[in-house]
Amino acid sequence: MIGKTHLATALAYEGCLQGHSTLFTTAIDIINTLAAAQSANRFKLELKKYLSPDILLIDELGYLPIDKIGADLLFQVFSQRYETGSTILTTNQAYKNWVKIFNNDATLTSAVLDRLLHHAQTIPIEGKSYRMKDQIEEP
Repeated sequence: MIGKTHLATALAYEGCLQGHSTLFTTAIDIINTLAAAQSANRFKLELKKYLSPDILLIDELGYLPIDKIGADLLFQVFSQRYETGSTILTTNQAYKNWVKIFNNDATLTSAVLDRLLHHAQTIPIEGKSYRMKDQIEEP
């Protein structure tokens, strides 16, 4: 059973137990929050919410399409957290497919991966969905 979110949450929880501040969110929530904040002239204040925790857990990167604005907003979070805080990501996409996540912008995708992978530990997980474990399999 896969359990990407469960594993990521367990890592963040252990960080909490060791006294680190932690924020759990989804990639789409970050994009929606920052896009709304930009139009309301509250961008820096809202961005700080994602920059200040010791551990930022971003769930479901790549599950929903991201437009150019969303890709740029996520890049700002990744770029400004680089070497200042830990970021845990869950995704169902291999790195080679990330250019699709970031609106087919190869340059931006390369910059994101450069910052995220520099000090990263990648844990590839394969298998059936944990949430579907009790579903009857069809032949």
